[in-house]
Amino acid sequence: MSEMKGTFRSLRNYNYRVWASGAIVSNIGTWMQRTAQDWIVLTQLTRHNAAAVGVVMALQFGPQLLLLPLTGFAADHLDRRKLLIATQAAMGLLALGLGLLTVSGLVQLWQVYVFAFLLGCVAAFDAPARQTFVSDLVGEADLSNAVALNSTSFNVARMIGPAIAGVLIAGVGTGWVFLINAASFVAVLCSLGFLRTGELHIGSRPVRTRGSLVDGFRYVWHRPDLKAVLLMLFLIGTFGLNFPIFISTMSVTVFHAGATEYGLLTSVMAIGSVAGALLAAQRGKPHIALLLAGAAIFGFGFALAAVMPNVRLFGLALVIIGVSAQTLTTSTISLVQLSTEPAMRGRVMAILLAIALGGTPIGAPLVGWVADTFGPRWALWVGAMSGLGAAMVGLRYLVKYRGLRASLEGGRLRFSVAGGEVNGVLEAPAGSQ
Repeated sequence: MSEMKGTFRSLRNYNYRVWASGAIVSNIGTWMQRTAQDWIVLTQLTRHNAAAVGVVMALQFGPQLLLLPLTGFAADHLDRRKLLIATQAAMGLLALGLGLLTVSGLVQLWQVYVFAFLLGCVAAFDAPARQTFVSDLVGEADLSNAVALNSTSFNVARMIGPAIAGVLIAGVGTGWVFLINAASFVAVLCSLGFLRTGELHIGSRPVRTRGSLVDGFRYVWHRPDLKAVLLMLFLIGTFGLNFPIFISTMSVTVFHAGATEYGLLTSVMAIGSVAGALLAAQRGKPHIALLLAGAAIFGFGFALAAVMPNVRLFGLALVIIGVSAQTLTTSTISLVQLSTEPAMRGRVMAILLAIALGGTPIGAPLVGWVADTFGPRWALWVGAMSGLGAAMVGLRYLVKYRGLRASLEGGRLRFSVAGGEVNGVLEAPAGSQ
């Protein structure tokens, strides 16, 4: 019981509790829209064209990279609560517009592209502000736990939303899914309005200078630990986190399933994601060795999924991918925030999110092309290689900067680093500042 209290300790904080209650409703709506958006592009606006789904993903996540200097600056210098009110309201209006077009029967592929790009522009400002807003809600002591619970909420929604979307698509059509998502933003806007602003942990804002836009890049460049972690995230985010393409193409062209089965498969993977997020919430301080293990398991899960003969076994492989993917992303966010100076946190988080999502314009069309040209199973092997590559990056960092050594003691293989075990929050190697 005490362990559970430790896992959910951030919920004892009123502001975090209010924020989380609104966020879960909005997140369910967001996952419903993502599922419907990918499905309408793949099955209604094109003839099973995976590359078109890749283009939608590229347009939706590309602005994370294009707007990086502005988004990080905004997260560090503006009132994050007011910024989130603006971004959440804008995303609700965009969902409403796409829903009305779809329900009226006027929607075309180019319009989905436009809405995806506009949503990406708004989300580019929303994401770093939302991630760093957690520290305003709970403070430093519970930050790692709150980040993990945020991921748990996001993935519980990921488990529920696609399944609901699949049923609604089959029953009333994709347009109503978009409209329901638009309504869900009311919940998060209300939660932002109900916060006790006097209890927020707002630190001092950094001084605005001409060089502040590039300070985040300079800070990361002089931290080999951060560079290694962000490179691992780039490989995974660019070539591995293209789940809409992987799952939709396997569902439609390999297993010949419908919208309901596609939604269920997405939800099945989210079961693993929830498990990974809850495990992260129980941990204290994340460490790079955990990321290395997560990357290796991520690659193994994809290799397993690529050879599964039926939809049920494919779903089991997705659970493994979900656990490892969530371990990687949640631990990376916590680790980077805890090892970054508070005044730089918004800009560094914007860089992290741009790397995680901004690689999508490169990876998603490529993965879609592989699926169209060679088949969905070959696209899954791209994901497997991304996990292997990320694991190699983590291993190189530990060997070069932490003096990782392997030894055989009593018939068991043991690993050690200079100064002790392979654990603890990232610390910059001597002379790297």
